[in-house]
Amino acid sequence: MTATRRSDRRPADGSPVARVCVDVPLAHLDRPFDYLVPAELDDAAVPGTRVKVRFAGQLVDGWLLSRADDSGHTGRLAYLEKVVSPEPVLAPEVARLARAVADRYAGSLVDVLRLAVPPRHARVEKEPHDEPPTPVVAAEVGAVDPRGWRDYPTGPALLRALTDGRAPRAVWSALPGEDWAARYADAVAATVAGGRGAVVVVPDARDLDRLDAALTSVLGPGRHVSLSAALGPARRYRAFLAARRGQVPVVIGTRAAMFAPVERLGLLAIWDDGDDLHSEPRAPYPHARDVLLTRVQLAEAGALVGGYARTAEAQLLLETGWAREVVAERATVRARIPAIAPTGDDPQLARDPGAATARLPSLAWTAARDAIRGDLPVLVQVPRRGYLPSISCAECRTPARCAHCAGPLALPSAGGTPACRWCARVDAAYACPECGGRRLRAAVTGARRTAEELGRAFPGVPVRTSGREEVLTEVPGGAALVVSTPGAEPVAEGGYGAVLLLDSWALLTRADLRAGEEALRRWLGAAALARPAPAGRVVVVADGALAPVQALLRWDAAWFAGRELAERRELGFPPAVRMASVTGPAEAVADLLAAARLPDDAEVLGPVPAEEGRERMLVRVPRARAAALAEALHSAAGARAARKAADPVRLQVDPLSLF
Repeated sequence: MTATRRSDRRPADGSPVARVCVDVPLAHLDRPFDYLVPAELDDAAVPGTRVKVRFAGQLVDGWLLSRADDSGHTGRLAYLEKVVSPEPVLAPEVARLARAVADRYAGSLVDVLRLAVPPRHARVEKEPHDEPPTPVVAAEVGAVDPRGWRDYPTGPALLRALTDGRAPRAVWSALPGEDWAARYADAVAATVAGGRGAVVVVPDARDLDRLDAALTSVLGPGRHVSLSAALGPARRYRAFLAARRGQVPVVIGTRAAMFAPVERLGLLAIWDDGDDLHSEPRAPYPHARDVLLTRVQLAEAGALVGGYARTAEAQLLLETGWAREVVAERATVRARIPAIAPTGDDPQLARDPGAATARLPSLAWTAARDAIRGDLPVLVQVPRRGYLPSISCAECRTPARCAHCAGPLALPSAGGTPACRWCARVDAAYACPECGGRRLRAAVTGARRTAEELGRAFPGVPVRTSGREEVLTEVPGGAALVVSTPGAEPVAEGGYGAVLLLDSWALLTRADLRAGEEALRRWLGAAALARPAPAGRVVVVADGALAPVQALLRWDAAWFAGRELAERRELGFPPAVRMASVTGPAEAVADLLAAARLPDDAEVLGPVPAEEGRERMLVRVPRARAAALAEALHSAAGARAARKAADPVRLQVDPLSLF
């Protein structure tokens, strides 16, 4: 709907002032601007619609946040130029959430709204649709059977609270072999039975498909929609509109669903919150867990944070009393876990002295052999994809680097030619710069090379790979070798007879604050696919004295999370404190921090080298001063933008990786 520009334009009679968030991503313009609503747009210009306005002489997009009777602006107001669509796609609850998220992450509202509302698809908007259904009542859904939660003493109480319309907040540690999607479907069904809606966020498309099937089984078809960027523009916008119009009470999806507009929210849930896929790579870089927990506070809804592992952030929710723990008793855990053994402890080294250096020690080989003899599949987790992702000189062991960009050379196959992983240049005539040697050896072995080696070790046994090129969802229950990168492990019919966790050093030695936490999360996710003992065995090629390995052996993610949180408190790392990183050219970083009115108890750390010749500085404050830190950084960024300072910097609050 457009408005003709005329000199005799008159404002609308009722609430003629529109407060608009203009789509100009500059920090100093992060506030609503007042415009007059012309009479001809009075009916279409409702809060939540997309509009176009004149700003600094240009026609720009904007969001109509609200209507008002007057303006505090003393000068002359410009008119709205156009209402792009009369569809109020921005729900008031989502607008409040977006403002809170922008403030938490020192970002701009327009950046968050770009994440919250998918791009418009005009054809989908014009499709006929049913009127919003009447609120769901318990009789339509039926009573939720709590038996699926019987292994968790407080699980049935969680379902009762959701059915009764209360707002329980829980951190759930799933048992190995647990059908987590079915348990989430139970929680969602209990919420819907109480007449309220739910939003569930999962890491990837495989998890989304699994949850979609579980919810369809419990709620029936047409009672929920899936939101994911992988759906494509039309399908994604159609699902978004179904939720915004109140046609479905439940939205599930990847991180794109964390802002999903659902009426009468009763439950906000996230599965495997430690997965880095939950972290948005675009400014202001919000994490799905934090967005959902902020939304829980604003909507006074229930919360469910679940996974096989537990993050330090989830542990903090428990230790502060914000959430309750939902875990199984130790006797139940011992009955459900597979037999787990390390290869680097003293008894194993006494039996197999080569276990300390072997990639596939005798214990792991024996476990795989026994499983195959029992006609059971074997899962082999390899942290690196490809064939040989890192190679070195066979004579002096110097890492092979690209002569052009100094990137690491890799071999794509057994007969392949060395190529750079950074610039893709081929180096067929590579010669070691240290000794002149031309022979190469494997420095790091990838999943495809591992599959090739295992195929020779177990002739006649089918070998499948699951990773970046092709991710398998399920595999049959017969004898087979399944080589997978972390996070791509397929589910085996009846469970795996053996799970081998190779190259543990690749996970444990990462230069990342969360290296141990991430390693345990990856291991638990793979080990959970094994059969219970004695039919199922898990072998981790690592020293049994390491804390993550100890947590795996006992299947005690809670103990490790408590230990990790205590260490971070002592060292002053998130989530015990709030931390922000400022990355950019050295002069720009120094300029922003000098202009920022940081809290008195703020501590500036760095600088340290960052990517592309830039540098990074960290600012650390107690959690109670988090809001003051975000405001100070955002104001300083706005001041730099107002004076058109060159060399923009990147602000990121509580970055997942600090190194």
